[in-house]
Amino acid sequence: MAQGNNYGQTSNGVADESPNMLVYRKMEDVIARMQDEKNGIPIRTVKSFLSKIPSVFSGSDIVQWLIKNLTIEDPVEALHLGTLMAAHGYFFPISDHVLTLKDDGTFYRFQTPYFWPSNCWEPENTDYAVYLCKRTMQNKARLELADYEAESLARLQRAFARKWEFIFMQAEAQAKVDKKRDKIERKILDSQERAFWDVHRPVPGCVNTTEVDIKKSSRMRNPHKTRKSVYGLQNDIRSHSPTHTPTPETKPPTEDELQQQIKYWQIQLDRHRLKMSKVADSLLSYTEQYLEYDPFLLPPDPSNPWLSDDTTFWELEARFWLAVEDLKKRPIKEVPSRVQEIWQEFLAPGAPSAINLDSKSYDKTTQNVKEPGRYTFEDAQEHIYKLMKSDSYPRFIRSSAYQELLQAKKKSGNSMDRRTSFEKFAQNVGKSLTSKRLTSLVQSY
Repeated sequence: MAQGNNYGQTSNGVADESPNMLVYRKMEDVIARMQDEKNGIPIRTVKSFLSKIPSVFSGSDIVQWLIKNLTIEDPVEALHLGTLMAAHGYFFPISDHVLTLKDDGTFYRFQTPYFWPSNCWEPENTDYAVYLCKRTMQNKARLELADYEAESLARLQRAFARKWEFIFMQAEAQAKVDKKRDKIERKILDSQERAFWDVHRPVPGCVNTTEVDIKKSSRMRNPHKTRKSVYGLQNDIRSHSPTHTPTPETKPPTEDELQQQIKYWQIQLDRHRLKMSKVADSLLSYTEQYLEYDPFLLPPDPSNPWLSDDTTFWELEARFWLAVEDLKKRPIKEVPSRVQEIWQEFLAPGAPSAINLDSKSYDKTTQNVKEPGRYTFEDAQEHIYKLMKSDSYPRFIRSSAYQELLQAKKKSGNSMDRRTSFEKFAQNVGKSLTSKRLTSLVQSY
């Protein structure tokens, strides 16, 4: 396995301009410490049934190393950090396409620096097609295509139908070169190549860590990446990629364009703006001032049924009417006690469910309660039924609460008359013209 100290070096000139380069550098420093011969993670060859698994370490080894060397107290935090590093492809599980870290005996392997994300890889679909095609030529159980890879291969074969013969030849040549390598070296390189494509063509449902934040990308000095072929394919072949669009040549701005841009930024600087702190203070003061008048912030008493879904006050009159109907069907021995219950609930001073009765009906009902019977509340029941049937809204209009609200509104309207002097002048002129026309019509007749 070609491990070296040249990690992070790039063959194009945009590596240092990548928005994620700072993150890559930090992770690669940790990986370099993990690979240290003395204080790093112990890498070993594990004997399996009739085979050997070279250059591996367990997931629990990574978690323990992170806790010990990065002063991490919580194992969950160490597991999360290791999962992020695995998602970027710095180490990977040897038997799973999902790049995540598990705190158990699962075997992992380090990625070669050639495939590190700091090299600003942006592989083409033709490279992916060569890789998948090469996998189909090698009759190995560990190299069989997964379902999503088989679907990708079929889709790429349709997209590159004209150039598929060339892609097949490239894959065949690569397969022949791989066969000449040592068995252990070939096994390691196959797993590293698979992990590289698991990063850049992840399993459906997994996060693609190679995507760049558009806000960070807009701040790059040179946002156009130089695309590199993993297998050295020619440009005329890669240009037929269905996802590759050639970057248009950018021309330097002219003097007039620069002048217009300067003028635009000067206008932007001269615009009147408010500080966010002042805007927040004014919003807070306005909210505090009108807090008690805002039914959303301070629920009114009684609560508004349209906002709180509290229909208690809508049901009072119906409950009283039904209670009186139930009273008429009770046995004679239960009537006196039931009359007192209805009185205490709906009509007594301080009743929990007081209803609105006129004075005449209330006085008559008060006299009837002294001699309880099935028809004690008949007058009150008729009055409530009338209100429910035809007088609910008009009764509210005639209520003192509405009249007081209306008077307050009229006073505020008089104090804040919005009519301009021109509107008043137009109204006066219209009235005078109308009176003159009426006078002339009367005289003509």
